[in-house]
Amino acid sequence: MNCEVCQLKELEVEHFEIREVLRCILHTIVFHRALGLVRPKDVDLELFEITYVQCGDVELEKKIDEKIDHFISWVEKHPNKKSQICLSFYEVKSKQPSWFTNKTERLYWEQWYLNLNVTQHPKSHLGKSHHSKVVMDPGESGASEERSSRRAAVEASLREVLFQIIKFVNEKKDHVPPISDGVIYFPYEITIPSSSDSAFGMDMIKRMLQTGHPTMLS
Repeated sequence: MNCEVCQLKELEVEHFEIREVLRCILHTIVFHRALGLVRPKDVDLELFEITYVQCGDVELEKKIDEKIDHFISWVEKHPNKKSQICLSFYEVKSKQPSWFTNKTERLYWEQWYLNLNVTQHPKSHLGKSHHSKVVMDPGESGASEERSSRRAAVEASLREVLFQIIKFVNEKKDHVPPISDGVIYFPYEITIPSSSDSAFGMDMIKRMLQTGHPTMLS
């Protein structure tokens, strides 16, 4: 099976921006690959002047948030490292059973790689809420302008990623499997760096790219 891969533009974000950025990107991808009846829900980002669409599925939101929580925990243990998240869509196919194999296998037909560079800045201590970063102290006009400029750059880059997603789903359609009756979502998995791979750093990500079969986080 042909597996299409989309490498999304790398985003340089601060720790407090991770959750909103990942929610925006992951939900946008899943929404554009939704099949059946969904209840679209517009979501306005708090940190950026961007609105994206969710499928309106509570369980889906919960699963995505759980993966984001795991990713944030990994980032806190591995600061100042570039990282990658993989969202994969697959089909479950039955195969001839044997003593050494399962009766089903996953055939990946599309993979999205989200590339993040989480940076540390003096005003971005991990213990603070994002509200403390949006409002600057009086007299810090220079710092405030610099942060406003940086936030505008992140917002512009995030918009580029969203356009990249829309362009990809509009152009790449031939590889999408036939739709089964009653199915709303294609099976998917979200892979994040694992703590067990911390010693290898980017080598783990390279293995993911080479094999095309991400390992699940337990």
